[in-house]
Amino acid sequence: MFNYVIDDELVLKLLMPEHARQMFALVERSRLRLRQWLPWVDGVTEQAHIASFIQNAAKQGSENGGFTAGLWVRDELAGIIGYHQIDWQSRSVGIGYWLGEGYEGHGYMTSACRVFIDYALLEMELNRIEIRCATGNKASRAIPERLGFVFEGVLRQSEKLPGGYVNHAVYGLLRSEWKLLG
Repeated sequence: MFNYVIDDELVLKLLMPEHARQMFALVERSRLRLRQWLPWVDGVTEQAHIASFIQNAAKQGSENGGFTAGLWVRDELAGIIGYHQIDWQSRSVGIGYWLGEGYEGHGYMTSACRVFIDYALLEMELNRIEIRCATGNKASRAIPERLGFVFEGVLRQSEKLPGGYVNHAVYGLLRSEWKLLG
C-alpha cells in the first residue's frame, strides 16, 4: 500500500473506503471554490458519490492503471492527488490534483507532486508526465511551472465547467528533464 511521509505535517496515503466521510466533508467545505475548476463537484451531493469514486480509483489501481492518494496535513484530509490512466505503451501519465479550502499556499501540493513525479519516473519507469489545468487557474498552473514542466500549449474550450467552457494549459515533463531531489 502506498503511504509516504513527506515531512512532520504532510503524509500521502492511498485512498481507502473509510476515507469517504472525510473526503465528502472536505468537498462540502470547499464546494464553491472547487466547482469553479472541477466539473464533477456539482454531481457530488452525498457521501455515496465519494465512496463510488474511491472504489473506482481502487479498481484502476488494481488493474495497474495508477492510483489516487489523499494528502493528510496534521492528520486531516487536505486534498487529493492521482494518476490518470497510465499509457503503458507510450510510458506516459497525467497527474490531477485539488486542495480543500484553507490548505492552499503552503506548498503541500507541490510537495505531493514531487513524490508522484519521482514515483512515476523511478518506480514505474515512465517517460512522460502531463498536467493540464484551466488557463485561468493560476494556483494550479503555478505547480507544474514551479516543478520545471514545459508549457506545451493551450487546448481551446477543453472542458465544460458550471461557468462555461475553459481552455486548458498543457504542461509536460520528460524523464530526461526531471532533476531528482535526492
